[in-house]
Amino acid sequence: QVQLVESGGGLVQAGGSLRLSCAVSGLSFSSTAIGWFRQAPGKEREFVVAISWSEETYLTPSMKGRFTISRDNVKKTVDLQMNRLKPEDTAIYFCAARRTLGLPITGREYEYWGQGTQVTVSS
Repeated sequence: QVQLVESGGGLVQAGGSLRLSCAVSGLSFSSTAIGWFRQAPGKEREFVVAISWSEETYLTPSMKGRFTISRDNVKKTVDLQMNRLKPEDTAIYFCAARRTLGLPITGREYEYWGQGTQVTVSS
């Protein structure tokens, strides 16, 4: 059974940092791409960043300089480091997995999803 479990969300002041983690089980992790998405209240789900099996990454341009992604193929986790957070970063953050050697960046390309973790940035 495939499971993706996000952790690390919470409440932080603007300018602060959070590190989200996505723990994956039930998949051949080393040949799996992982993406992070977010959904703010009343808005559509939005792509944030993805990392391929070979650690190629793609980050939404507006988030460059603040967000970074990394993976640990031994621990089977993917972390999203978020710095200089802004109130508009407030959302539920989801990780998703796709068995591929590519780097998918749209939600419809992903096969499995976690339940999400809430990130709230206060002004």
